[in-house]
Amino acid sequence: MHPILAHPSRLAAYIAIWVPLGALLAALLALQGAFGWMDAAAVAIPLSISYGFLCLSAWYVTAGSPVDRVGGARVAVAAVASACLSSAIWLLIARGWFAFTAAFTRPAGAPASFRAAAPTLFGFGFLLYLLAMAISYLAAAFAASRDAERRGLELQVLAREAELRALRAQLDPHFLFNSLQSISALTTADPAAARRMCLLLADFLRETLALGARARIPLSAELALVRRFLAVEQVRFAERLQVDIDAGAAGDVPVPALLLQPLAENAVTHGIAHVLEGGVVAIRAERRAASLVITVDNPIDPDRPAGRGTGLGLRNVRERLASAYGNDAFLQIEERGGRFTVRVDLPLEPARPDTKE
Repeated sequence: MHPILAHPSRLAAYIAIWVPLGALLAALLALQGAFGWMDAAAVAIPLSISYGFLCLSAWYVTAGSPVDRVGGARVAVAAVASACLSSAIWLLIARGWFAFTAAFTRPAGAPASFRAAAPTLFGFGFLLYLLAMAISYLAAAFAASRDAERRGLELQVLAREAELRALRAQLDPHFLFNSLQSISALTTADPAAARRMCLLLADFLRETLALGARARIPLSAELALVRRFLAVEQVRFAERLQVDIDAGAAGDVPVPALLLQPLAENAVTHGIAHVLEGGVVAIRAERRAASLVITVDNPIDPDRPAGRGTGLGLRNVRERLASAYGNDAFLQIEERGGRFTVRVDLPLEPARPDTKE
């Protein structure tokens, strides 16, 4: 169905456009002297509205002969032929309408009036049909542009989701690699601790599977997952690893799932592990007017050897923030006074149903 006919409001607006065009045609006919002003209006306005429905066919003509496929020459031929045919049909309608109105006005003058008005009607209809085709082509081009823009946005969203899934997929192998190294180190020194670490690791991974499939989880759930991870590491480091976590009033703020686990892992692997007396891994969250600020702080050994890691954890978090929030979120790193601090700033988002990345 024609897009104008499919919506009553559009149809009413379309008919309203043809009323002033009918008034213009009435003025042309009256100036020719074939009609008086009132008679010209009575004839021209209904004819103009009827021709508006004939001009709806321009939409089908343009759809069947797009410029980018058939070329400009064929479009011109189709436009001229369609305009001539529509104008000819309109003349037949006009002849009948002239005869009908003449029965109530001046029957003897009807044939002469039609012959005098026919050239004006044909030329007027020819130009209006060409205008209708031009508008149809413009509307088609606009619709194609909108569709292309929509498809481009959909592709951007799909690419972003694929990037997020790829980044999330990197977390599990990276974490498991480090965890298995820790368990391996305990198997000979403390087999019971290695077994306890395996059980804690299983619980952590089970919880990771439950929460990791969701795009956003409450900060309280994310911190609970971090506590489980640090409990696994406390088996290896014992009293050397202390944990201090405080979410303040920000526990209900949604954050990307598994966002903080790489930061906690980094604090243990590159911080606590190199400090002989150990220390405290402190995680703080502060809810501000338009943002959530999370800091992960841990002691470091200034004389520690250069890390052998690939830096995947911090890079992964930075890339996930860029993919999820663009320039509205950022990660800062600071090393001062024997402490290493990672600060994450996230924009506050309205609560929404969980979705999968």
